[in-house]
Amino acid sequence: MKEQLYTIPLMDALRADEECPFCFIRRNLEQHAIDFTLGSGASYMEDDIRAQTDKAGFCREHYRQMFVYGNRLGSALIMETHLKKMSTELKKQMDHYSSGSKPSLVGRLRRTGGPGETEKNNVSAWISWQLGSCYICEQINQNYERYLATFFDLFKKNESEFIDLLTKAKGYCIPHFGDLLESAQRYLNEKEQKRLREILFPQMENSLERMIGDVDWFQKKFDYRFKDAEWKNSKDAVQRAMQMAGSGYPADPPYEQK
Repeated sequence: MKEQLYTIPLMDALRADEECPFCFIRRNLEQHAIDFTLGSGASYMEDDIRAQTDKAGFCREHYRQMFVYGNRLGSALIMETHLKKMSTELKKQMDHYSSGSKPSLVGRLRRTGGPGETEKNNVSAWISWQLGSCYICEQINQNYERYLATFFDLFKKNESEFIDLLTKAKGYCIPHFGDLLESAQRYLNEKEQKRLREILFPQMENSLERMIGDVDWFQKKFDYRFKDAEWKNSKDAVQRAMQMAGSGYPADPPYEQK
């Protein structure tokens, strides 16, 4: 298989023999996005990038990662203009404050918050929208979707090296397994989806069975009866199990500026 620039990260992820190739990809995408936002290339000094970060802001997790990354001056410059934009927009919302209207009787009966629940006022609605926006998340998600598209493109072309790596993969974390099945409905026809499921479903069953066994053995090692037994493949079972259930790398150290 002749690799193209856009296929290299996906093939590298499959070759890495990870619990989930797409966790591997998303970690690389996240680190690249943080480097791009705050790294030595100083993209935050570019007017067009600053306009995007001012508008989107960042989620709580990426504010935390930006803080530990190490470029405090860059973060300060980003935060100054972002807060100025937020201040201007919040003032507009407050100047035109409108309380949410109470829903109808039928609407109240359908809700779980009780009869006193109301629709959000415009200020709270604007804040909720702002909190749901993140510049780094947007960069990750855009590129992640491209790699999903590449995955299905190579699968449809039946590229031999890709298929070989795919069939030998350990499996996927449950969230990314869900992404693959959902995206398959957009990228593959019914026959292709069936062929993919014949590969993925046994992998997931085996992966979960293996993971449960590793976690079980990890627990047994705390029993005095097994203290001299080999750890087998269970020393890092807890973090791998967390990755399997929720995605990501819970044991990763903070990502810092190089």
